[in-house]
This record gives sequence, C-alpha cells and structure tokens, in this order.
Amino acid sequence: MSKVSYESFTVKLNVNGQIKKADIRAADTLLDVLRGKYGLTGTKPGCLNGDCGSCTVLIDGCPMKSCIMLGLEAAGKEVVTIEGLMGSPVQRAFIENNAFQCGYCTPGFIMNIEGLIKKHPDAEDPVIEEWLQSNICRCTSYQEIKAAVYDVMGKNKQ
Repeated sequence: MSKVSYESFTVKLNVNGQIKKADIRAADTLLDVLRGKYGLTGTKPGCLNGDCGSCTVLIDGCPMKSCIMLGLEAAGKEVVTIEGLMGSPVQRAFIENNAFQCGYCTPGFIMNIEGLIKKHPDAEDPVIEEWLQSNICRCTSYQEIKAAVYDVMGKNKQ
C-alpha cells in the first residue's frame, strides 16, 4: 500500500490587521486555518457547505463564508474575523437589542451586518432583508437581529 502525501504551503495572511504565518494544505478551508492554525474560534463551523453563515468573515470588506473558501485564496486579501470587531457598533447593537439566544450564529450575523453597513450604509428594508437571508438563526432571534441592524443604522425600529 502506498502512502498518500499531502503537500503543504506556507502562507502569510492579513488577519485582523496582523500578518499571520501558517503551514497549510491546499485543501484547507479558511475556516480550518482561522480556527486550527490561528486559534480564532469566534468563527464558527456550522453546515460546512455555505448555507448557514455561522462562519462568515469579511474578505476585503465583503462578507464571505469561510467554510467554502480555501485558505490559500485569502493570501493577499484583508481578512477580518469577529475577534477583529471587538467593541464595534454592530456588536454593541446586538448586545443592546438582545439579538442572540444561544449565540452560536451571532458572530456570523455581526460580520454580515458589518459588511452590509460598509456597502449599503443607507440600506432600505428590501436590501436589509436580502442580506439577513444569508445567515440562519435556529433560535429565532430574527426580530431582535433586525432591531439591532436598524439601531446601528440609526433607523426607527420596525
């Protein structure tokens, strides 16, 4: 029986404003690298196929599901995880509006809403609804999550 060899690559990723180095396999997802190589466990594994949004991070300011992006693809890009948004207005709005129950999906929602605000700071309901559909909360905190979005955007709560 022959032994399978997996080639590894040394990458340097810009994560939360710091250059971080790691030896990774070509098949390692960004989620694997963030959690396993860098210890950034705020990015959560969920469905592992891009449906639930628990693993959402920002790549050059845009939300991306890290379970469907290879770690090698993040080279040369700015990666921001929930740890990089500590104390952000979006995080504070989630706390103030109790926009979480178990909290597992919360980092992904916060990252997604951070991207929404950067891309569409004056978003109206249809755009907000569309962006909220990319993440799943199994505890049904959607009203509170939407209230947090409105709060951070300075809109009247719906």
